[in-house]
Amino acid sequence: MLRRVCILLLALAALAAAQTNRTIQATGTATVTANPDQASLDVGVVTTGATAQDSAAQNAIQTSAVINALKTVLAGNGTIQTQYYSVSPRYVPNSSTISGYTTNNTLHVTATDLSILGKLIDAANGAGANSVSGISFGLQNSDPFMQQALAAAAKQAVAHAGAIAGGLGGTVGPVLSAQEGGSYTPVAVSGAAAGAGVSTPMETGTVKVSATVTLVVQLQ
Repeated sequence: MLRRVCILLLALAALAAAQTNRTIQATGTATVTANPDQASLDVGVVTTGATAQDSAAQNAIQTSAVINALKTVLAGNGTIQTQYYSVSPRYVPNSSTISGYTTNNTLHVTATDLSILGKLIDAANGAGANSVSGISFGLQNSDPFMQQALAAAAKQAVAHAGAIAGGLGGTVGPVLSAQEGGSYTPVAVSGAAAGAGVSTPMETGTVKVSATVTLVVQLQ
């Protein structure tokens, strides 16, 4: 008799454990749209000379003029940072003979006033820049938008878990684990920008912040 009771208790314990270990995994995703409050662009100055010194000296003069023009337009609403610099020889075609040197100085410009972006492009071109490219729009702080997206994704994950549980004839129990994921990529403008007699028009569009939440919940 005692043995039967023990066997019954063990069976009930195993059944309870099996029920307790039943879980559901559900994933929710959400995307929040935001207006950008920051723009960035790359401004390049390329010069040539008979010697490396000549090329570099000319580049320094030209780049200084570009920097001063950009600073005037920025008026403290952004930053300018050297992104790339090189001095390299040029060769006569099909020969190892050096014909001169090329200096390349690329500046990365960030502006927090989007209304001046067109003026920045025109100022750079007018001061001697050879190229303006890599234009993108983004957020100075994406955290608030990421939190909104995570909250919405979590709610969707819970709803999915509830639907799965209902379909299995059960209900959702406690959340056993949660994993988050997210992405935010500034919106890039393809192609290079060329200045004109009037301020270059630019449309900022919107940026998207996406999040994913995966839950493991107990099935009751």
